[in-house]
Amino acid sequence: MMGRVFLVIIDGLGIGAQEDAAEYGDESANTLAGVSRETGCRLPNFEKLGLGNIEPLPSIPPVDFPVSCVGKMREVSAGKDSTTGHWELAGLILDKAFPTYPNGFPEDVIERFCTVTGHQGVLCNLPYSGTDVIRDYGKEHLSTGRPIVYTSADSVFQVACHADVTPVETLYRWCEHARTNVMVGEHAVGRVIARPFEGKPGSFERISDRRKDYSHPVPTPNMLSVLQKAGVKTYSIGKVIDLFAGEGFSQYRKTRSNAEGISQLLSLMSAGINHSFTFINLIDTDQLYGHRQNPEGYAKALGEIDRALPAMLEKLSGEDLLIITGDHGNDPTDNSTDHTREFVPLLVFKGRPEKKDCDLGVRETFADVSATILDYFGCANPLNGNSFLKQIS
Repeated sequence: MMGRVFLVIIDGLGIGAQEDAAEYGDESANTLAGVSRETGCRLPNFEKLGLGNIEPLPSIPPVDFPVSCVGKMREVSAGKDSTTGHWELAGLILDKAFPTYPNGFPEDVIERFCTVTGHQGVLCNLPYSGTDVIRDYGKEHLSTGRPIVYTSADSVFQVACHADVTPVETLYRWCEHARTNVMVGEHAVGRVIARPFEGKPGSFERISDRRKDYSHPVPTPNMLSVLQKAGVKTYSIGKVIDLFAGEGFSQYRKTRSNAEGISQLLSLMSAGINHSFTFINLIDTDQLYGHRQNPEGYAKALGEIDRALPAMLEKLSGEDLLIITGDHGNDPTDNSTDHTREFVPLLVFKGRPEKKDCDLGVRETFADVSATILDYFGCANPLNGNSFLKQIS
């Protein structure tokens, strides 16, 4: 197949608790239903696609004939973070979750990290919200110079430093050291994240475009390595390149917002590069609104994507494949700022959108996406998952 595939991940887009959600404390989670109920948001283009046909949503009704194939997917990997979700979408299923630290990192981990910082200790060392941690520890950081180290319910080792206290390049060097020399073995977290910030006490702000993620090395083969071996050009938009440790892509484009990501996607779609795969993450739903318990902001971000859908569909050729889904849930209406263990919606086009009756049901794993993409390009699948290409054709 000489056409193109576009895989659009709306970060944190869940559609109801999975059967094992209670093991993660998420038995009542439903990101889309919660946002729909709390805000009454209308998403007319997602509605036409059939988003409301997957699960009942208070403000997004089902339609008689969706213009896309619809379904939902179950995550089978252990965990509910972005790395785990994206890796499973690429055909990799993790039997063991990345380590998490609900009580902070062990003393020996902090001591090894401090060998590169030159400071006697760190600040915080607890699970914390990224905006709250600089509010609560930023002033002490300014006076002591000690880095702020924190985590979350996800498998992350995060380091926040004021750019006037620790130059951003120095912060990057510290995080590279943590990735390669500290967070290894039993402490091999999914991501080490550099979180520079600026401003004065009472008005600290994270420098979002200087954030840098250091992902766990990606096992091979995976969908990206198989596609590249087959000569398929691969493109990353947004944070995807970081989640795959900088590997597997012919080119990448970093973004600072969903608006920028959508613009980059439309530009790449207009370029008409045949025999290519584009993997894009739209992060605002998760980073700006899910983690901050802001359903109104979440609905606003979905509305921004909804308004862009007609332009995306218009740029599809008769052979192109467009897949829209999520990587985990992040319910802004629950009692937690953490990700949630949820099914994710699945909306799929092949060729031009048209009214159709194509129910993809409940897919047994996110890896069905990678199996379908490999099937599309005529590649043998050495990974997990089952293709749904014939169903949508």
